[in-house]
Amino acid sequence: MLGIPVTYSGTYKPTGSKHRARAAPDPPPLFDDTSGGYSSQPGGYPAPGADVAFNVNHLIGDPVANMAMAYGGSIASHGKDMVHKELHRFVSVNKLKYFFAVDTAYVAKKLGLLVFPYTHQNWEVQYSRDVPLPPRQDLNAPDLYIPTMAFITYVLLAGMALGIQKRFSPEVLGLCASTALVWVVMEVLALLLGVYLATVRSDLSTFHLLAYSGYKYVGMILSILTGLLFGSDGYYVALAWTSSALMYFIVRSLRTAALGPDSMGGPAPRQRLQLYLTLGAAAFQPLMIYWLTFHLVR
Repeated sequence: MLGIPVTYSGTYKPTGSKHRARAAPDPPPLFDDTSGGYSSQPGGYPAPGADVAFNVNHLIGDPVANMAMAYGGSIASHGKDMVHKELHRFVSVNKLKYFFAVDTAYVAKKLGLLVFPYTHQNWEVQYSRDVPLPPRQDLNAPDLYIPTMAFITYVLLAGMALGIQKRFSPEVLGLCASTALVWVVMEVLALLLGVYLATVRSDLSTFHLLAYSGYKYVGMILSILTGLLFGSDGYYVALAWTSSALMYFIVRSLRTAALGPDSMGGPAPRQRLQLYLTLGAAAFQPLMIYWLTFHLVR
């Protein structure tokens, strides 16, 4: 075989070279290590969230900040106490709870009394140690549960009646509800003025008058339902019945339960004023029932 001479360049040295290839640097980490509160950024700059944590810890440990927080809490607590105090000045929560102390049996019997009160004999409110019994223990005691639920039912029934007549709109329903509420408030204010002018000595309060005024919603519901089922003739029959029943109920309740037998004594002019007040409150009920329901039945 012919030998082929091998030549080496001057720059290539197969062995014993002093210049070796340097290792590649390590790749940078994907995330900075902030476990110690600072990142591995050059220059020792803090991590983005480290200063916030430091400030919070500083504020918590600062006595001035703690004092400010305690002072703010005391102001908030004082304001809350003032709100409760002012609320109790105008609305007694304990008295309000009394008017909602009802049960199913009382509600059923009271609704029957409102629809057919002519056979009821004893109209006096029962007392226990000079304290009136709650409604669930005394059928003659006024309550606010039935008027409240009846008002809500009246609003819903009015919306249904307007929908049947293709006249429903949120504005019309809101106007209907607000009108019914405003008229009741005006009636209560008129009764309070009449009680003041008649110098009636009794435990009659605003809640009592609101309860007796709110019982008209039961008659309004019955009148609207009868009108929707049987037309205008059925509406006027139900209106006459519920109005007469409510008038009888108001007269008997105000004369015995609300005004009390002691208030009927005294001079003759005062007795006449008390009688006129009772009859006026009773006579106002049919007018209100008709005014708030006739436009819902066509």
